[in-house]
Amino acid sequence: MTPAARPDAAPGPSRTGRVVAAWRAGFPRPCSPNGDPDAQAALCAGMPPPADVPLRAHLEARTRFFDDQVVGAIGRGTGQVVVLGAGYDDRALRFKTAGVRFFEVDHPDTQSDKRRRLEHMGSGGSGPTLVPADFRVDDVGAALARAGHRAGQPTLVLAEGLLVYLDGATVVGLLSGVHGRAAGGSAMVASLAVHPEGVDSEQVLELANAARPGAAHEPWRTILSAPAHLGLVSRSGWTVVGSVDDAALGTGAVPGRSLLVVARP
Repeated sequence: MTPAARPDAAPGPSRTGRVVAAWRAGFPRPCSPNGDPDAQAALCAGMPPPADVPLRAHLEARTRFFDDQVVGAIGRGTGQVVVLGAGYDDRALRFKTAGVRFFEVDHPDTQSDKRRRLEHMGSGGSGPTLVPADFRVDDVGAALARAGHRAGQPTLVLAEGLLVYLDGATVVGLLSGVHGRAAGGSAMVASLAVHPEGVDSEQVLELANAARPGAAHEPWRTILSAPAHLGLVSRSGWTVVGSVDDAALGTGAVPGRSLLVVARP
């Protein structure tokens, strides 16, 4: 959701994370009985209104998909949710459920701002556990352990809108790290930026970043064919058990650009 490793970014909270959250605040979404349906809007307080962006339909599709996965996992008794590149994600508040703990992993600059916003909202100890990390250099598995994540219990791992901002080696290192803490019954849900087979990935990246106003600060680094991207997931130890093109979710997303996958350890 937000680029958590930004070596060439300007300091401060993720700009992409703010745009995503502001758009998401206007989407119709489910909420748990004890959750806060207004949490996303509250986390966005004071942010500038989002400009219209071509990827809005993709964002709405993946939001729907990831929300459904969280609701389903909690319903099956999963007690831990790890959100990678969390940005201003509101699911810890929206889907608040007794016995379920959310761990949000992101760049310290973004988490500092989010911590301030959570305190202003008065979430107290009922909010997520924030785990600062730079995905390029930090051992995310060790960081989760220090934060109280229990490797022996099932976990739902979310990597939404994140992997496109990381290079291939970092993707494998990150997903391998969380795989090491995934007990039986765990799952990972990820969005993969893809392109048609037979197209040069570097050229796709160059053209895509040239069309993005925020690319100078938070560039995309990994767009691959679906088989190549699924290969990165497999190299990380995960087995993909389901996938869907986000265009199939009825939001008007362009086919062949984003693959939503569910994987098991």
